[in-house]
Amino acid sequence: MANNIKDNINQYLEEFSGKATLVAVSKTKPNEDLLEAYEAGQRVFGENKIQEMTDKHESLPKDIEWHMIGHVQTNKVKYMAPYVTLVHAVHKLKLLKEINKRAKENNRVIECLLQVKIAEEDSKYGMDAEDVDKILASDAYQQMENVKVVGLMGMATLTDDETQINNEFAFLKNKYDEVTAQHKEFKILSMGMSGDYKIALQHGSNMIRIGSAIFGARNYN
Repeated sequence: MANNIKDNINQYLEEFSGKATLVAVSKTKPNEDLLEAYEAGQRVFGENKIQEMTDKHESLPKDIEWHMIGHVQTNKVKYMAPYVTLVHAVHKLKLLKEINKRAKENNRVIECLLQVKIAEEDSKYGMDAEDVDKILASDAYQQMENVKVVGLMGMATLTDDETQINNEFAFLKNKYDEVTAQHKEFKILSMGMSGDYKIALQHGSNMIRIGSAIFGARNYN
């Protein structure tokens, strides 16, 4: 794919039309790159560092939806609470409580996804599928007025074994369907990235995170 951000955005928006929301993963990328994607019509951007996301939020157009897609430290939640649209990677009740507390301080309701660990890699965060039910049924969650869990997120193993990826996405889709039968507010199944999004779409993902395939290789220096 040619490294033309506008063309890349247009390709994915067309491919995902009516199927999935494109989250343009803009971590480490300069504001100029995000503006190029914005001018192509992209409004949803994903970041994995709260400070970087906050800096970009302050500098870029205010109709951008900011999604926190990385691991969240509870002591950093207060910085994103005034503006974040969706938190993808809630992996424990303690984090949900902190998001609720900080959302209340900002007179907001923040939507969240529960991250389910479907990959074999130890480096991937996430809760067991059974923990999803425990959190949603807990008194603590029932009493929260400033967070709303609206779906599930999962990351497949980084592998060329498509059978394994299919199995992991199928597992998460089955869990999503099971929970949605009880929780009608569920609307988002976030799975799939640059390398495996086609498989994720086949399994009903309606939110896809694409980064380097839009913006090019990342510079972590």
